Amino acid sequence: MERQLIVMRHAKSSWAAEGLTDHQRTLNERGRRAAPRVAIELRELGWQPQHILSSDSQRTRETVALLLKVWETGVQADFLDSLYLAGPDALSSALVDISEEVESLLVVGHNPGWEDVVHKLSGVDMTMKTGTAAMLKSTCDSWSDAFKTEWSLENVIHPRELE
Repeated sequence: MERQLIVMRHAKSSWAAEGLTDHQRTLNERGRRAAPRVAIELRELGWQPQHILSSDSQRTRETVALLLKVWETGVQADFLDSLYLAGPDALSSALVDISEEVESLLVVGHNPGWEDVVHKLSGVDMTMKTGTAAMLKSTCDSWSDAFKTEWSLENVIHPRELE
């Protein structure tokens, strides 16, 4: 089965609020403008996901909320502590619980882990600035086999190019 995996770094966040932990940081204005633009571009390219896995940080939650607002669909989003500042191993473990019926999945998280995910799956080294979405395709049989399968990097969305 052909599968789509969108690996997205959270939108631009703020360092302005004092007293917040890294986990509690919110999006800044640029991030709040960029996330909907990425959602529109994904939809126009036919890459609207059926399911979302995300870190449970505040900035990833806000990014996902802005994406879902654009898509206006009942896409299930799961927010996992295990994906906070995580990389390939944590994502591989989380994918085990994704239904085989899901053909298109979005994962939202952080760097440097998400750059490592893209590299491990596709062999491509890339810089993922905030809001970047890497679009990968594969014919893996199940999500639990995702890291045992070769993926091709089909496209990359950079929010700054959408302004």
